[in-house]
Amino acid sequence: MPDRSGKRKPRIPRGLAPRLGCYFIVTDTKKTEKNYLLGMRDAIPQALRRQLTIHVENAPTEKLVEKALEAANLHSQYGEIWIVFDRDRVTDFDRIIREAEANGINVAWSNPCIEVWFSAYWGKMLAVPESKDCCSRFSAAYEKKLGQEYDKAEESIYAKLCGSGNEAEAIRRAEQRLQEHLKNGQNTPSEMIPCTTLHRLVQEIRSKIPA
Repeated sequence: MPDRSGKRKPRIPRGLAPRLGCYFIVTDTKKTEKNYLLGMRDAIPQALRRQLTIHVENAPTEKLVEKALEAANLHSQYGEIWIVFDRDRVTDFDRIIREAEANGINVAWSNPCIEVWFSAYWGKMLAVPESKDCCSRFSAAYEKKLGQEYDKAEESIYAKLCGSGNEAEAIRRAEQRLQEHLKNGQNTPSEMIPCTTLHRLVQEIRSKIPA
């Protein structure tokens, strides 16, 4: 998996991992991120479920890296260890990312919130610096697009985004925005607004599924 510069990062030994991949993902939310990731897992064709597994667990923000390292030590079959979280009001946002990367943990972060990634399914990513305002803007777009109120605890959020938008284009848009930030000399995640690396996790998993 590449880091923010696009270079390949070393992976934790796979052990007895399934043929297509085995992902252990730690997130600091019990609803939005987790439901999105579980939705992606459930979208995997039934015939591939044993070859491509995704396990999601929760941990407090300050414990994300610790939980991920614990998973790496206890579950050697998981060849891909990730943490997923938003900047939102996290004061140690950049430090957590640096610590994770220094320990070989992949990071899927969003700035200011996961809704910037969700918005990419429908077009241009929302350029709103504050999480509350970004979520409000996305909520309005969601209601207009789907005819219902946005609920951050929506269990079928992944299916609804894929059904109403274009995931391949969302990945392209998110990567383009990330590279624009880097080209402009913005290398610190907290300064990159809007931006996400969650698309790289999605792309990594989707690339394992035969068309």
